[in-house]
Amino acid sequence: MMLMFHMRSILINCDVLPRRSLHVSTVLNKTQAGRYRPKPKVSQPLTYEMANPPHYIAVRKSWNSWNTSNLKDGNRPCETLIEDIFIRNFILGTWHGLFVSEVIIKRQHNIVRIAGIVLRKLPSYKMYFLIGYSEMLLSFWLHCPVKLELVTTLNKEDVVYKVI
Repeated sequence: MMLMFHMRSILINCDVLPRRSLHVSTVLNKTQAGRYRPKPKVSQPLTYEMANPPHYIAVRKSWNSWNTSNLKDGNRPCETLIEDIFIRNFILGTWHGLFVSEVIIKRQHNIVRIAGIVLRKLPSYKMYFLIGYSEMLLSFWLHCPVKLELVTTLNKEDVVYKVI
């Protein structure tokens, strides 16, 4: 279709003009975050936190989502996110290979409580040193009291809740 219009001595080609189109198709690449899917020929051990899908956070995992930083004169959500990422990286780096669960961060008023399950590989005096070292440095950097609440286990398999 090649039509030429003469408008104020300018020739306009209709094939060059933009056209509006609507393309409708089905969603082929559907992803869901926070869900663990079974893989062929691989068994995946899941902890309790990993086994529960995200829509159960308020029902089954409410004790893991205590956050009072949004109260008046609290941190902004972006500061809380950056601090949580820093805390998780610091704890996983300091307790290298000892955490068998997720690092759970609970913020209550001015106190940051960090919980998790740790392997019992170290002697008790080294464990107490790491607890004191982590609490002291994090409370200095975050300008608030930090408390580590750790549970120890002998085997990594003790924390497996479900295998898919």
